[in-house]
Amino acid sequence: MATAPVRTAEAPLQPQVHPSAPIPVQGAPLGAAVRVPLGETGARVFPLILGGAEFGWHVDLDAAHRILDAYYERGGNALNTSDAYAAGRSEHIIGAWMSRRAVRDDIVLGVRVGTNPDHPGLGPVNLIRAVEASLMQLDTDRIDVLYLDATGDSAARLEDTLATAEWLIESGKVRAIGSLGLSASQLVEARILASAGYPRLMVLDVPYNVLRQGEFDGDLKLVAGAQGIAVTPSQALEHGYLAGAHRSRAQVAGSVRGSQLAAAMNRRGTRTLRAMDRIAAELSIPTSAVAIAWLLAQRTVVAPIVNVYAVAHVDELMQGVGAKLSRSQLAEIARAAQ
Repeated sequence: MATAPVRTAEAPLQPQVHPSAPIPVQGAPLGAAVRVPLGETGARVFPLILGGAEFGWHVDLDAAHRILDAYYERGGNALNTSDAYAAGRSEHIIGAWMSRRAVRDDIVLGVRVGTNPDHPGLGPVNLIRAVEASLMQLDTDRIDVLYLDATGDSAARLEDTLATAEWLIESGKVRAIGSLGLSASQLVEARILASAGYPRLMVLDVPYNVLRQGEFDGDLKLVAGAQGIAVTPSQALEHGYLAGAHRSRAQVAGSVRGSQLAAAMNRRGTRTLRAMDRIAAELSIPTSAVAIAWLLAQRTVVAPIVNVYAVAHVDELMQGVGAKLSRSQLAEIARAAQ
């Protein structure tokens, strides 16, 4: 008859590990090995950029730091914010997290400037003031990618803006520049100026997803592809609609976010979401991950920018990086989105 194990002072009884117990994860996360070149900036990023638009607004400091921890611990290394998000609180939250975790050198940091009411536009004086203020808020000495947001400034001359950006790069405050809100013809003008010695625009932010293709498809996409510009599209989930959590107007309140969601709740949006639901079931991933996989399947797209509210959203969206949509699945989405 078998005897029970005896606990002794020299050899305390060790609990038996069940054969089906999870294997402890050791070393760097799997996502740390997934890196793609961010155009010609010299940086290599995880192909999903975590945005800070909700930090300091819908997400407080503690919750934001948990989200940042989750993203970083799963292998993410690229963050994006703006000096206009939550009156600078987003930058402060991200800067405090980088300092607390001592990870600044591991992070590729993108900052959008040009719409802060304290120093609006892309004129030389306000551009320098915006960068200096962002560096202070972020508690860092450099910005890896400075996105020049031209959506609210039609007065600044592109040549003056690029000349100021050149000084910022030479002073070490900025490593590379990108843009938001420039037309295809302005990108061509910027390339001509670059041939004369001005810094090149290497990254492009544009609102783009399966339901919002008109702003990018066409001349802008052709020029970006021809110039080798890395595209980091924002609005990857169309204000959250493509995550699939809200499917009827009755679910959304009369807020700004509610009206944005309601705008997508039409026959086309419903048809597209159902097609993505079917593909998500086939691949055993969330519908939101299918939206990310669709973007990564598009030519010139390097890494979508996503803004999240919770750690669970990080887990869901990062699955889209590993998902590869077949031609038939892409065709099904294309038909639904027509």
